[in-house]
Amino acid sequence: MLLAFSGALTAQEKKPETKPAAVAPAEPKIKVGDEAPDFSLLDSSGKVVSLHDFKGKKNVALGFYVFAFTGG
Repeated sequence: MLLAFSGALTAQEKKPETKPAAVAPAEPKIKVGDEAPDFSLLDSSGKVVSLHDFKGKKNVALGFYVFAFTGG
């Protein structure tokens, strides 16, 4: 009986969970209107494609899917 009573006190003493403090997002290094830095990526066929390949030839739109294909 002492164990049951001891467990009841422990349950009552639990503090409610608190959310972690929000962290302010870092200032972006690139501002709206800035020229994008050059970078290279692999396309869907495995070919290396660089942003400088399109400079002065085509407009480029980039999309990022943060949780794509992660199951989350």
